[in-house]
Amino acid sequence: MVRNTTRRGFVGASAALGTAFWVAPQTFARPTRSALEALTAACVGVGGKGDSDSSHIADQDVEIVGICDVDRRTLDKKSKQFKKAEQFTDFRAMLDKLGDKVDIVTVSTPDHTHAAAAIKAMKMKKHVYVQKPLTWSIREARMMREVAAEMGVVTQMGNQGTSENGLREAVEVVRSGALGDVTEVHVWTNRPVWPQGIGRPKGEDKVPDTLDWESWLGPAPLRPYKEGVYHSFNWRGWVDFGTGALGDMACHTCNLPVMGLNLWDPVAVTAVKNPGIVEGETFPGATTLMFEFPERDATTSGDERKARPKLKACKFYWYDGGNLPADELIAKLPEGFRKRVAAQKAGGGRTSAALLVGSKGMLLSENDYGAAYTLLPEENYTGFKKPEPTIPRIPFKGGGDERQKWEFVESVRGTYKPGTLGNFGYAGRLTETILVGNLAVRAGEGTRIEWDAKNLVSMNRPELNQYVHREYRSGYSL
Repeated sequence: MVRNTTRRGFVGASAALGTAFWVAPQTFARPTRSALEALTAACVGVGGKGDSDSSHIADQDVEIVGICDVDRRTLDKKSKQFKKAEQFTDFRAMLDKLGDKVDIVTVSTPDHTHAAAAIKAMKMKKHVYVQKPLTWSIREARMMREVAAEMGVVTQMGNQGTSENGLREAVEVVRSGALGDVTEVHVWTNRPVWPQGIGRPKGEDKVPDTLDWESWLGPAPLRPYKEGVYHSFNWRGWVDFGTGALGDMACHTCNLPVMGLNLWDPVAVTAVKNPGIVEGETFPGATTLMFEFPERDATTSGDERKARPKLKACKFYWYDGGNLPADELIAKLPEGFRKRVAAQKAGGGRTSAALLVGSKGMLLSENDYGAAYTLLPEENYTGFKKPEPTIPRIPFKGGGDERQKWEFVESVRGTYKPGTLGNFGYAGRLTETILVGNLAVRAGEGTRIEWDAKNLVSMNRPELNQYVHREYRSGYSL
C-alpha cells in the first residue's frame, strides 16, 4: 500500500494544478484511479445512518479498511460488504491500530461521541466526515472548528441540504435582498419521533453479548443498560447522549436561513413554551424557542445588498413537538400547505417548514433540507429574475447523500476546487448557534438567557454554563 504521506502529497499537488470535475449519474461505473489517487477510510458507526454513510463513501472509489460499531451484529452485517475491513467496537483502538493506513474517517454515531472520535482523528491528520449535529455540546463545536483549522484537514458535516443546489440558490435569493429586511424567521419540525419527556427507568437489564456497552457510553457518565431504552435509536431524547429535536433537525431545517442571513452568535434565547428537562434525563416533548440576533454584517450578493451592508436585527422562532407559528402567519401560506397544517391541528401528521419574513415578501421552504422554496405572495414575484450564482454548484448528479459524499471525497483529492461548503468552519458555527437553545430549555419557561457567544457563557444565568461542556469519563479526551 502507498503510504499516507505520499497520497497527501499527491492531493496537495492536484489541488494546486487543478483537474476537471467528474460528473456521474446515480448508477455509475467507478473511474480508474492511479495508486497515488487511491484513498482509504475507517468508519466509526456503520449501523443506521452509518450504514449509508460508509457505503456512499465507498461508492466514491474509497477503500474501506476499518469499520467500528459497538454492536457486533451490525459489524457482522457490514463486513459482508467490506470483506477486507478490520473490525472494531472501540474507535480509539481502530484509529490507534490503523494509523497511517487511513486517509478519511467517518463518524456516524450518537451525538455524544462525535467530538471525541473526530478530534482524535483530526489530530492524526485524517480528513473527517461527521453526522449532524456536529457535536453534543456547544464547546465541542467550537473545538471542532478550531482543530480542523489548525490541522488543515478537509471536513464535512453530514447535512445533505448544504450540498443541494436548490438550497444554494435560495441562499442567493435571500442575500440578494429579494425579501427586503428579514426580521423574523420561523422554523418548525415534525420531531421528536422518539420518546422524550420521561424519566430514567428503574433497574437494569443484562447487556447482550453482542453489545459493547462501555464503548457505547463513551465519554458520557456511566449508567445501567436497559433493553430498547437507549441503543440503538431512542438515545436522541436523553440529555446525556442526544440533543433532542432541536439538535436532530435544526442543522437541516435552519440551514437555509442561517446561511442566508448570517444568523450567528445569538445575544439571547428564551424558551417561550417549555415543560423543561424531565428529571434531568430527557428533553421535553414539545418546545417553542426564540433566538435574538443583533444587527450584523451581510454577505454581499448583488448590487442592492452591497449598498446595504448591514442586516436588521432578527428574531428566530423554533417549534417542535407539534407547536406551530401563530394562525395569522399560517394564513399567509399557500392553500395546500394551510390544509396540511389544519390536518395536523385535527390530529393528523405533523408538518415541517422554514419561513423567512421580510419587508418585501416571504420565503417558504417545505423541504427539510432547504432544497426547494416558494416566494410569497406568489403574485408579487411573477417574473422574478433569480440573482446571478455566487455559490458554486456541485456538478455530481445523484441523491443528496451521494452528492455530499462526492463533494467531500473530491475535496480531499483536490479535484473539486471550491471545497466543502459544510466544512467545520461553517458547521461548527451552525451547531454552536443551535445548541444554545438547549440552555434555554434547561432554564425554564419564559427565562431569557443572555448569551456571550465569543466566550461561550451566559452572562445573566451563570448556573447554566456547566452545560456548555462537561467532563469526559476517564479514558476519553479531546
